[in-house]
Amino acid sequence: MSKKKFLVIGTILLWIFVFGCLGVILKKYDVGLLDADKQHMIGASYMTMNNEFYNIVSEEIIQRVEAEGDQWVLRDPALSVERQIEQINDMLSMGIDVLVLTPVDWESLTDVLTKAKEKGVYIVVVDSNVKDETLVDCTITSDNYAAGRQVGEYFASQTKEAKVVLMEHQSTKSGRDRMEGFLDAVRECEGIEIVEQIECEGQQEIALPKMQELLKKGIAFDNVFCLNDLSSVGVVAALDEAGVLDRVGVYGVDASPDSKALIKEGMMRATAAQFPSKIGKAAAEQIYMLLDGKEVDAYTYIPVELVTKENVDNYGIERWQ
Repeated sequence: MSKKKFLVIGTILLWIFVFGCLGVILKKYDVGLLDADKQHMIGASYMTMNNEFYNIVSEEIIQRVEAEGDQWVLRDPALSVERQIEQINDMLSMGIDVLVLTPVDWESLTDVLTKAKEKGVYIVVVDSNVKDETLVDCTITSDNYAAGRQVGEYFASQTKEAKVVLMEHQSTKSGRDRMEGFLDAVRECEGIEIVEQIECEGQQEIALPKMQELLKKGIAFDNVFCLNDLSSVGVVAALDEAGVLDRVGVYGVDASPDSKALIKEGMMRATAAQFPSKIGKAAAEQIYMLLDGKEVDAYTYIPVELVTKENVDNYGIERWQ
């Protein structure tokens, strides 16, 4: 054998050895590479991120996502259903495995959710329903009807006659359910009259000027029921500015830190406590049950509790419960 052929064969054998060693190394880390390939992506679109409620829900889910080594994508539609649809489509293009959703408009997401289901994406709805619940894998909300009813029953126990203003968010099922619960509780009270229904989208910056406008109209009223505490805080601010808060009772739903402080100071009468941390933990559990191929409950209600001046200190003024 010539020296040249010997060198060629030696070089070939050397490379075979190198690639063999490289194969062993790659095999050693193959599980890790496969884990990266199998990493799940969870996307979320809540109604709006200017509400601390959704931040708390989100934090609970993120803790679990990070513990599992998965990816988290969050989008804020800022109460725009068009933006929410666009953002969901973007997340579908990114390849999300799970969509966590609080619908801006419960009736307007059918097409994009149908698209998500066709792509095999799991859909977990939190806080407020979608109209076509056959498109979602599970829904986790507070018992919104009970929240309105608890406040309504307490309100009816405090007065025999009242002229009530309702601050609503009609495009959400949660808002509708709370109003229905409240109205069912006071329906048989002959002295309680609903004098005005105002759309405020559950937002403080909308409720405040809407209440200011109502006051300018000179419509007589002495109580206000708000679908949530963002709007109730706005209503309190408007009434206080007008110097009539001492003559108007304000009621809400959430038991946010702001509303609990107002109740303690006697500036609000009552609210129904939601538990966003419980909603978030339940959502995280359902997400990973779905990803593991397990069955989940189609609907989970998180109980609510009435908060008044008598028990507000039990809930912690400075934080959500």
